[in-house]
Amino acid sequence: MATKQRHQVPHGKHGNLKLVLTEDVQFLGKQGDVVEVRPGYGRNYLLPRGLATVPNAHNLRLLDRFKIRVRQARDARVADLKALAEQIQKMAGVTVEAAANEEGHLYGSVGPAEVAKALRGKNILVDAEMVRMDSHIKELGLFAVKLILGYEIETEVKVVVLKTAEKK
Repeated sequence: MATKQRHQVPHGKHGNLKLVLTEDVQFLGKQGDVVEVRPGYGRNYLLPRGLATVPNAHNLRLLDRFKIRVRQARDARVADLKALAEQIQKMAGVTVEAAANEEGHLYGSVGPAEVAKALRGKNILVDAEMVRMDSHIKELGLFAVKLILGYEIETEVKVVVLKTAEKK
């Protein structure tokens, strides 16, 4: 009678599981790192979500092939982001209209969402999370706003805040 052989997950010190990361996991490691994690975290989170795998010879070969594809996709994404940064640099800037009083103080404020919306209006696909502002803009004028597009690619866009034309 043949017995089914169970695939055992290797254990490290203190009974922790040894796993190879198939994706970058924040606060844990980069793709391809061999990490030791608590059994519950490995079984209930990393393995079911495909973020890690058991470090056997077959999985390590598959991971090497997967890394090549991921690296190629990442390089293509970085090239696209660099082209986007150049396009933003060449652009004169964006205009945001906001309600303001006679002294030029805004009734509300202009934040990352409004800047991203103005950029999308010019067919530049930027998310609000990419816009970095120390504080919201609260007055009329010209401002330089930093954009972090990802993969350490940064650029700056000029934002002109104008008073909304009154409707009569």
